[in-house]
Order: sequence, then C-alpha cells, then structure tokens
Amino acid sequence: MSRAFVNPLARGTAGVVDRARAIKQWTRHRLALPDEAVVSVNELACHLPGCPPKETVVLVMQGGKTIQASIHKAVQQVTEDDVAVAFAAHVPASGRYG
Repeated sequence: MSRAFVNPLARGTAGVVDRARAIKQWTRHRLALPDEAVVSVNELACHLPGCPPKETVVLVMQGGKTIQASIHKAVQQVTEDDVAVAFAAHVPASGRYG
C-alpha cells in the first residue's frame, strides 16, 4: 500500500487562519497600533536540537520600525496572554507603540 501524497503547500489545520487573525488583533490592541501598521504572523518549524518544534513569529512594521516577538508555540496554541508577554517589553509607558 502506498502512502497518500501530502501537499507541502496546503494550508494547515482548520482554524489556523482564524487564530492568526486573532493574534494580529491581540497585537494591534496590545500595542495600540494605528490602521496603517502592518502585523504579520508566521509559524516556523525548527529541526535543530534544543529548538521548539514550532514557533510563532509576530512582526510589527510601522513608520520604518520593525519589532519582532517569538512565541515558542504553534499558532493554534498561542493565547492572548502569550501575546501580552511577548510584547511586554515593547509597550511604553504611554501605552502606544511607535
């Protein structure tokens, strides 16, 4: 019996897109971002020893500045609290990024 073909370009598990949208929304809220700011959410796989198998990387690009937060979980497992912790160092006293 042959193994079924697995399309490496197919979308992930159902709900990944919805969770990525939620992560973007949580990031926008946490950093009080304006509409023109770009928020990108990507899930990366790592095969190096000691590296988590999945990592969610969130990039915020605004006004020539870019900040990055890495969350050592798959997109589906990321919570709003994870986003708050990941960006805690990037929230100034004013509560606004940028």
